[in-house]
Amino acid sequence: MSLAELSSRAIIGRYYKRLNQKSGMAWVEAVSNYFTSDQESETYKWLGQAPVMRDWVGGRQAKGFTTNGLTIENKHFEATLEIPLVDLRRDKTGQIEVRINELADRTNSHWAGLLSRLIINGESVVCYDGQYYFDTDHKANNSGIQSNKIQVDLTSLTGQIDGGAVGDVNLPSEAALRIAILQTIQQILSFKDDQGEPMNENASKFLVVVPTSMWYLAKSAVSVPLTVGGSSNMIKVLDEVDISISQNPRLNWSDRFAVFRTDSSVKPFIRQEEKNVQLKAIAEGSELEFKHDKHWYGVDTWRNVGYGFWQHACLTQIIKS
Repeated sequence: MSLAELSSRAIIGRYYKRLNQKSGMAWVEAVSNYFTSDQESETYKWLGQAPVMRDWVGGRQAKGFTTNGLTIENKHFEATLEIPLVDLRRDKTGQIEVRINELADRTNSHWAGLLSRLIINGESVVCYDGQYYFDTDHKANNSGIQSNKIQVDLTSLTGQIDGGAVGDVNLPSEAALRIAILQTIQQILSFKDDQGEPMNENASKFLVVVPTSMWYLAKSAVSVPLTVGGSSNMIKVLDEVDISISQNPRLNWSDRFAVFRTDSSVKPFIRQEEKNVQLKAIAEGSELEFKHDKHWYGVDTWRNVGYGFWQHACLTQIIKS
């Protein structure tokens, strides 16, 4: 049966079938916690750290939730597809089905768009500790001053690179990018919590998010078994960490990338949803059909995103002095 012969109910069914495939969600779920909501906004006060074991002196010392926390307000989002009845009637090549599938894919990628905006704005928007998400002077009680916004100077890497030039600022060499990625992970591993305890000592899985212009070099830096000079790729022989690459065409960077820890129960970002995605139709028998010979298929949801643990993220800018 062609799509032209299907009812709006069948079209909606096809939309949800495509939606459930969750295409393009892998990196989104890796870097964010998902929470449902039942009100206008939610406040997350658990973003501090749990207490560390101590000597039993003077009885128990309870540690509560953080006082600052983070509030995320739900926002209303929509997308509406218009289908003229003449197109529905004449469609013999499945073009309407393609549009329905595209609407589902765009719905799935909405989380990616929201989170990408958080990443891009991370240098100018504050997170739960009152500092910018990517900042050079995070501090909480006994943590000391910590930076999850670093620079890697390509010139200083010259002596560390085996075979191959360091490249330029906009497009570093594979070898230089490999070292920059490892230095970024090293920075994340060094973070301490508000009690001065290691924050990421058991971290083993990391996601490197790069703009599309860096994708090829980043994949080569992580995946190839041998370097340009013929020696073993240090990332391939490391058994302590699992490093994966994700290119994000929404990132407008040319000289930086971000690394996120992905194996913790608390992620770098928060996804919050008050109302699941719903597709509604103004179709058969409607006033719109009678007056204008068209159907509308509209999707909407109430949701938003926010910053989680900055300690599980680091932004690296590549420079050349």
